[in-house]
Amino acid sequence: MRTIAATIDVDAPPMEVWAVLTDLSRYPEWNPHIRQGAGEVTVGSRLTLRMFPPKGRPITIRPIVLAAESAADWRLLGGLPGVFARLLFSGEHRFALTPADGGTRLVQSETFRGILVPFIGKTLAGAQASFQKQNEALKKRVETHRYRDRTA
Repeated sequence: MRTIAATIDVDAPPMEVWAVLTDLSRYPEWNPHIRQGAGEVTVGSRLTLRMFPPKGRPITIRPIVLAAESAADWRLLGGLPGVFARLLFSGEHRFALTPADGGTRLVQSETFRGILVPFIGKTLAGAQASFQKQNEALKKRVETHRYRDRTA
């Protein structure tokens, strides 16, 4: 098992961060890593996310929503298809939002499990960098729209 994480503080309340984070149809407008998304952010549903890694070809994943606690916790389970394939590799992705200094602390993390995890160190390092870029893009999106909303 291995966990990677990236943390960022956003100058907006958790509900505003949640609204942008879970609006999958608008990912192409701001998300540098996942540029297409579809599905309902409800427990038990399956999402379709199209990721564009900095190196390599685009990848479509179909994670299952494990938790969707509004403005607090969103967890997804992804991995190789099939029950036994999860023994080889799976990842539980989490977005944890907590109030912090009048804004939101966002921790994006993923815990990887399976026999293949020890062999994909470089891939995990790249994923952590992607998490940070995605967090920064989310922060910019939320804070820019928040400012625009205040002046409108």
